[in-house]
Amino acid sequence: MGRNPSEFKGNSQRPVDHVSSKDCQKFVKKLNKLTGKNFRLPTEAEWEYAARGGNKSKGYNYSGSNNIDEVAWYESNSGETTHPVATKKANELGLYDMSGNVYERCSDWYDCYQSSPQINPSGPSEGRSRVIRGGSWLNLKGGGCVYVRFSLSSECRTNFIGLRLAL
Repeated sequence: MGRNPSEFKGNSQRPVDHVSSKDCQKFVKKLNKLTGKNFRLPTEAEWEYAARGGNKSKGYNYSGSNNIDEVAWYESNSGETTHPVATKKANELGLYDMSGNVYERCSDWYDCYQSSPQINPSGPSEGRSRVIRGGSWLNLKGGGCVYVRFSLSSECRTNFIGLRLAL
């Protein structure tokens, strides 16, 4: 992309931070052009399914464990910085850092959940803020639970927000 927007530099294995939704879309467009593939931000439902371990889920509170220290960088163990990816235990699908390091942007606009259960729900077609999921180096233990969700302005850039791509 020509430059690294992250606050935390010095190790190329750290997650990228300080990215807006628009920054993510620019990156995806460039990556797709370079690779000929169809990368994108995951929907919120896709993100949660992956974080919970998909069809291999063991029902953990965090992505890969009930012990957050095994799977996530968060307020108590991060030293107030991001860390290289994949240095904690993976979840059941072999995915790392879904409960901590940086929150991850989803493609869905934020809205309240529907009251009835749904299979692979999609978010509203427009909105004022986007869904972010996961946890970050900044949050307390509970913020990294696989069921926790937040909203964030699509243009916000901060040192605890990053991205994860779907293919």
